[in-house]
Amino acid sequence: MPATIHPHEPADIDHLRRRTLGALAAGVAVGSTGHIAAVTAATIAAHDLAGSSAWAGVPGAAVVFGAASGAALLSAIMVRAGRRTGLTTGYVIGVSGALLATLAIVGRSFPLFLLGTYLIGFGNSSNQLSRYVGADLVPSERRASALSIVVWATTVGAVLGPNLTGPSEHLAIALGLPALAGPYLVPSVAVLGAALISFSLLRPDPYLLADSSARHLPAPDDGPDERLATLVRRPTVAIAIVGLIAVQVVMVLVMTMTPLHMTSHGHGLSAVGIVISAHVLGMYALSPVSGRLTDRFGSPAIMIAGLVVVGGSSALSAVTPPDGGLLLTVPLFLLGFGWSLGFVAGSTLLTRGLAIRERTRLQGWTDALIWSSAAIASLTSGIVVAAASFAALGLLGAALVVIPAWIVVARRGHLLAGQG
Repeated sequence: MPATIHPHEPADIDHLRRRTLGALAAGVAVGSTGHIAAVTAATIAAHDLAGSSAWAGVPGAAVVFGAASGAALLSAIMVRAGRRTGLTTGYVIGVSGALLATLAIVGRSFPLFLLGTYLIGFGNSSNQLSRYVGADLVPSERRASALSIVVWATTVGAVLGPNLTGPSEHLAIALGLPALAGPYLVPSVAVLGAALISFSLLRPDPYLLADSSARHLPAPDDGPDERLATLVRRPTVAIAIVGLIAVQVVMVLVMTMTPLHMTSHGHGLSAVGIVISAHVLGMYALSPVSGRLTDRFGSPAIMIAGLVVVGGSSALSAVTPPDGGLLLTVPLFLLGFGWSLGFVAGSTLLTRGLAIRERTRLQGWTDALIWSSAAIASLTSGIVVAAASFAALGLLGAALVVIPAWIVVARRGHLLAGQG
């Protein structure tokens, strides 16, 4: 890999690290704005192009599978060419996806639209992998807080993205394009902005700025790589992956079907918007709280707390009366906060006890597993509700965290010993 960690740090190393962390957060804020604007309109555009609601969920799955493949491929690029090159490449591919989706809407091509949404998801991998880059910049006792700052930046996209779809439709019409092309003009510009931020501001490469707490481990180009299967058998790695997948699957199971559950029981879109906004607030806006708690009490304890909160909120959503108005706001907010606790704690656990090159590869493949699991959960949620009920879905989500939580509790002593 071109980037080699030097033993002599530049005099302004702290300034460079702060600037890099700010650039990562800015890239995620801008990039997620474009991504979420595109995802917000995906089902509507799919229905319009395919002429059937049966295909409406396919672009969402394409986005998620794009994120899964992007996480693995971009991490491989980072190992060989550096973090900056990997993140910038992902954003550029996301821009190409947005342009393809725009052309597909203009040309009325559903297959081309699916390819575009897949590449948009691929570009979102750069948003997700940025959290690990931020964690490398600080001492081990502050990694969760640094990581959570990058995660928090997604709040900007969660707020701005959906609210830009309306104005972007008017812009598209003014440009002589179909109205539905508007939401895909947003990522064309916003994700390009994220690419420019990464390319211009992540200098020197974040690998060069890694804190000394990471440097006592083998440098990125020292010795042969361990096989991923070997890395996964390490206690901290295996438990981190189990916890991350568990909170992701349960969160997606419940969140995916909540809007349909509410509208089918007479609630309007304004009520749905309030509930989902509360959920997103819990996921991203409170991530710095999750980071501080993880640094204070350790990843194992906070991961257990995240699993408990996610499972409890899933069960609470199951018993909430469907005609109870905005009562679902509480379990959906807690579902988001529980996800935040588990996501930050699990991600932080993957930054410990590994050489930087090993860490980069493993983080990419872990994100690939997370997003693949999310896609399966999204598709499964509809089947469960159709076959049983939303209440059954909530109870299933609660049951799914029992074994992962028990494993983390049982292995907590090994985790604490392996966090060094």
